[in-house]
Amino acid sequence: MSLKKRLHVLKRKYRNKKMAPAFNAIHTFLYLPNETTHGGTHIKAADDLKRTMNTVIMAMVPCLIFGMFNAGYQHHLALGEIQAVSGGFLSGEFWTWDNLVIGLWKILPLVVVSYGVGLAIEFLFAVIKKHEVEEGYLVTGMLVPLIVPVDIPLWMLAVAVAFGVVIGKEVFGGTGMNILNPALTIRAFLFFAYPTWMSGDKVWVHGAVARDQAIAAGENLDAISGETILGSLAQSKEVAYSASDMFLGFIPGSVGETSALLILLGGLFLVFAKIGSWRIMLSSVIGAIVMGLIFNSVVDAGIISDSSKFYGLMSTDWWQHLIIGGFAFGTVFMATDPVTASQTNKGKWIYGFLVGFISILIRVFNPAYPEGVMLAILLMNVFAPTIDHYVVQGNVKKRMKRLKVKTA
Repeated sequence: MSLKKRLHVLKRKYRNKKMAPAFNAIHTFLYLPNETTHGGTHIKAADDLKRTMNTVIMAMVPCLIFGMFNAGYQHHLALGEIQAVSGGFLSGEFWTWDNLVIGLWKILPLVVVSYGVGLAIEFLFAVIKKHEVEEGYLVTGMLVPLIVPVDIPLWMLAVAVAFGVVIGKEVFGGTGMNILNPALTIRAFLFFAYPTWMSGDKVWVHGAVARDQAIAAGENLDAISGETILGSLAQSKEVAYSASDMFLGFIPGSVGETSALLILLGGLFLVFAKIGSWRIMLSSVIGAIVMGLIFNSVVDAGIISDSSKFYGLMSTDWWQHLIIGGFAFGTVFMATDPVTASQTNKGKWIYGFLVGFISILIRVFNPAYPEGVMLAILLMNVFAPTIDHYVVQGNVKKRMKRLKVKTA
């Protein structure tokens, strides 16, 4: 008997049992559902929510693989064991087995903990509530390891995932009912609960924290600095990375957020697959550019002096804001979340523009934590229903005016 038939038999056997949602989830994850719609008018398509979520995961896989190599590369580079890559994206100095081993060792456990804890809670709630296992965490489970520092302790990640799934989603009714992006809820919990592990110049490079602790204990070691570009700019330091390094991703940062090129390709893939909203992506970029140009104009006009603590990020060229930090990743994979983003076309333009605009605003005026995309998206998640409400009301008023003109 084939695996598909065995699962189908188990699914029928445990149809009215407590564990029925678990068998149903495994069956529909591996194979297309057997059920078909009956009666009424339906859109005929071969995809379902699980297949849609898997498509988003495929768009993130290149970022995950690159992040594994980059984790090892940044570690060996900080120790002085290798030289900075040369030759661009195809450099053999980056795609090495030594770099990959470090990445696998540090990042795969993050993925396992994220999915293990998150899906366990999803299954538990499905059994308790006696409903089908929801598919929303398939994407969240991949997002979480990509938006955290490589050396985040696994127990912290487990606690944050439990908080994000229970408080960020299940209390609102589960997938499709949450008002905040679950992955960003998890990251926000980590940032506010364990800030020393989510910011600073040590957490972004593997081994930097442990080496720093050894030095404090009196061991004769050289410190590792893993400061991000945003951290350097916030302190008005010179940045040692070229524009190509920033765009390609040969820089410290969260696991999957460094390569703007791969994020761009992932975004194009989602747009082509008609899953990601190009309106939100494009308007977010426009909003970021507008805010960046405003800050550049302020600096060029001499309104702010170079002694100001805001000068470093204000004077950063507007285009650099698009390829450093988590802006690109947040715009493509989290601002476009169909549950928490605006639903109307006009609302998507407004929502996306404000995400980009506020991201750069927070990034510049919050030098203690020079990143704003997380807070900007969470803020706009809250206001997305309000934006849609006023867009719909505006359309209703226009139609009422047309009706009055026709009947007059």
